[in-house]
Amino acid sequence: MCIEFFGAVKALWEGMLTVFKHLFKRAVTLEYPEKKRDLNGAFRGKPVVEGCIGCGICQRVCPSGAIEFKKDENGKVVFYKFDLKKCIFCGNCAFYCPKGAIKMTKEYELAVQNKDELNLIYRGGAEND
Repeated sequence: MCIEFFGAVKALWEGMLTVFKHLFKRAVTLEYPEKKRDLNGAFRGKPVVEGCIGCGICQRVCPSGAIEFKKDENGKVVFYKFDLKKCIFCGNCAFYCPKGAIKMTKEYELAVQNKDELNLIYRGGAEND
């Protein structure tokens, strides 16, 4: 009985020490969405395509198969689609693009009401959602 009492007092004391240790520390959470976290330079968010030449390297290196494009008879890209539902934001497409046509932005708020809005479709160099 005495051993149980002292064990309970010890546990209570350890709990109180933990509370006092964290009482004067800075808060870890942010008041999102009013305040947003600063992102570092290596952050990979929503991809953007500008000036694609249609070499197909991005489509081959994409591990999730999120990239699809079609060319006309002259070899010019007429349809380019990023499926953000499949995209794992690895950045391989941007890294391996020989012309630097794909950029990974810092946009990470991708919640939508309709799943079809997560298909980024580019036609003739202009974005058409």
